[in-house]
Formats: sequence, structure tokens, C-alpha cells
Amino acid sequence: MRTVGHRKEHPISFSASAALLREGARFNDELHRLPTGSQTFIPKGIIRFKTHEEANRYDQECLAVHMAEIALERA
Repeated sequence: MRTVGHRKEHPISFSASAALLREGARFNDELHRLPTGSQTFIPKGIIRFKTHEEANRYDQECLAVHMAEIALERA
């Protein structure tokens, strides 16, 4: 296994930190600046699956369909 990059794990604390809140807000803003940042690929609602494999397959199918739609819009 190859590790690419690293990230700093922040400790879990009972009191909020303004610096961590700012960092989280910046991360959220950057996600919304992405071309598809305002879209979600998984439909909302409650869906029950019998197995984890079935749930993973559903997630992958939703992702593939929406990525194809975006590619068609851009073409």
C-alpha cells in the first residue's frame, strides 16, 4: 500500500474551537465552488438494503448515472 500525502488529525474535544469552525467553513465553501458542488448524487429518502454489497452497488450506480448526465451536459 502506498500513502500519498498526509493530514493532521484534530483531537476530539468537548469545547468548540473557532479555528476549527473556520477551517470547516472554508472546506464547505471550497466544495460548493466545485463544478458539481451544489449537486448530490444519492437520492434523498430512506432506502433499506439487505446487505452492504447491495447498498454499495446502489451508491455506485447513482454516482455513475449522475456523472454520465454531467458529462452529457458538458459535451
